[in-house]
Amino acid sequence: MTWMEALVLGLVQGLTEFLPVSSSGHLRIVSELFFREDAGASFTAVTQLGTEAAVLIYFAKDIGRLFMVWLRGFRDRSLRQTPDYKLAWYVVIGTIPIGVLGLLFADQIRTTARNLWLIATMLIVFGIFLGLAEYLGRQRRTMSQLTLKDGIIMGFAQSMALIPGVSRSGGTITAGLFLGLDRPTAVRFSFLLAIPAVVASGLSELPEVFETGGPGLQPSGAQMLVATLVAGAVGYAIIAWLMKYVERHSVYLFVWYRIALGVLLLGLLATGVISAG
Repeated sequence: MTWMEALVLGLVQGLTEFLPVSSSGHLRIVSELFFREDAGASFTAVTQLGTEAAVLIYFAKDIGRLFMVWLRGFRDRSLRQTPDYKLAWYVVIGTIPIGVLGLLFADQIRTTARNLWLIATMLIVFGIFLGLAEYLGRQRRTMSQLTLKDGIIMGFAQSMALIPGVSRSGGTITAGLFLGLDRPTAVRFSFLLAIPAVVASGLSELPEVFETGGPGLQPSGAQMLVATLVAGAVGYAIIAWLMKYVERHSVYLFVWYRIALGVLLLGLLATGVISAG
């Protein structure tokens, strides 16, 4: 990996991780289109540590409060009926599907799932689902009205993002809107739900990303660090922007972007401009 590749891919990760457009899909597309080689699933997972650090910083007060209430709730029964204690458990339980499926299909995630034909299709199909969720969802329920059912369903929706092109935030926001959550609540819970899974994935992939002869571009330690820091800094700005954006606007901007990108990618593949990998 060159320094240009590390910087560009770190920037792409930061720009797309929290938007419902699929960061893993974008990294795959950009690395193939401009560098003629896949950045690799491991590189994607490790740079996500930077963007999840941005989540930890942006929501530090919320996360700290939830974690302390969750711990204290093991001893203090009076806390077990509080919204914060329940929300913490919804995050824990909602993380289970992606953890189990990620382990079961680890090899496929690194190989066949990164086919660009599949990514283009997922961009379009799940873009349409996102649009339907925006149009059909009642968007009446807030954070205090989240239920265990919401956590489980959004957890399974998050696990769909193991396929590049689906989008982790896109899947969970889509599910949240279909469940009747308002946009800020769906987005906020999506961010919280991602923390355990993405941090665990990134840490587990650290040895893989530096494996000589492994799949994907091979970064140095310094390049991996810089790419992760760039992703985190840009990701923080995107979080702040997106939280304000969804308060006043629909998600149709991302729907049309996903569909347009998917169609463009199908055209590039069909004409042989890029290979599916």
